[in-house]
Amino acid sequence: MTALLHIDASARRRSFSREVGDAFAAAWREAHPGADYTHRDLARDPVPQIGEAWTEICDAVLAAGLTDTARYPEAVRTPAQKEAWAVVEPLLSELVAADTVLIAAPMYNYSVPASLKAWIDQVTFPRMSLAGRRFAVAYARGGAYGPGTPREPFDHQERYLRDFFSGHFAVDDVVFVGTEMANAPVDPALAGRRAEHEASRAAALEAARALGASW
Repeated sequence: MTALLHIDASARRRSFSREVGDAFAAAWREAHPGADYTHRDLARDPVPQIGEAWTEICDAVLAAGLTDTARYPEAVRTPAQKEAWAVVEPLLSELVAADTVLIAAPMYNYSVPASLKAWIDQVTFPRMSLAGRRFAVAYARGGAYGPGTPREPFDHQERYLRDFFSGHFAVDDVVFVGTEMANAPVDPALAGRRAEHEASRAAALEAARALGASW
């Protein structure tokens, strides 16, 4: 199985997270000619929030001890649940079919965009494992949140995603590549840090291309 699922979550059509994600995807596709590639844009095609019928499916999956995603339809019974499953099924199928998952997402308000959280909620069920797959996260952040920075404690983007992938999907093979200080080109208060942003952007693009080519 060689397949890439590419998720975009930025509300901007031209964004730094999309730019880094596109660099990874282009290099990966060049390294894997003919491999399966699926791109889902959560801003252009939003995923709805989960509803009560989804929670009923989730409870039924848990009660029946279903851990094989192929058996999840056994938990779908009522018309409302079938309607909810019609949303889940294509999203989950794309995820399970991929051996590499690329998520391009900016930091919004110290965390991930609501569009990405909605997708995560739709495709996540109890005791579900995606072990053996690799995840890459192409990110962008308005400021600097790296180790040792004053804003490091406010980073609920990388920390949340690492904890989620490990805790829910049993995936620890996760690499983050991204652009810091993305607000510098537009915020006069950060004008003195534009060179820092440009250096971060260039390094992120180089790293994304190298990672995509090697994966």
